Amino acid sequence: MSTNTYSLSGRKKEVSNKTLTWTEKIYLVAIFKGMMVTLKHMFKKKVTIAYPEKTRPFSDVYRGKHTLMRDDEGRERCTACGLCALSCPAEAISMKAAERTADEMHLYREEKYAEIYEINMLRCIFCGLCEEACPKQAIYLTKSKQIAKADTSRDSFIFGKDKLVMPLDAAIANTKQQNQA
Repeated sequence: MSTNTYSLSGRKKEVSNKTLTWTEKIYLVAIFKGMMVTLKHMFKKKVTIAYPEKTRPFSDVYRGKHTLMRDDEGRERCTACGLCALSCPAEAISMKAAERTADEMHLYREEKYAEIYEINMLRCIFCGLCEEACPKQAIYLTKSKQIAKADTSRDSFIFGKDKLVMPLDAAIANTKQQNQA
């Protein structure tokens, strides 16, 4: 029975148990080929960068740190609709909705808000689908060059609202820039 009849891809080959010649047994040809590859790489330009001092240029489509945006009055835009969590293929986003009280009108834009909003950065694949799914334009993947620092604790990679919400002074500066334009 040939391998093509039971191979779906047709790429399977029959293995032969041929005996090696004397030159193949001492592996001199294989060692010489390996040394040639090594020598070829020794004289090529190095691709390693001294990271803290030098950084590589980021791509035009780079997606960096997540940010929960504020509106022009400094209120959070997120209404905890959950569309970002549903669209996330890695299931990295979790949230809990709450009702806004009368004394919280200056903090939140709508009646509902995200009481708990967390992104597990170890699961996130930075695809940007959460950004596209949000009807209120509340979440953005910024172009900031901030990279999550290495740590030994998994809990430090779960970003809550304390790390995600845009600082109020940045929201005010952003509003001033939009008004000037």
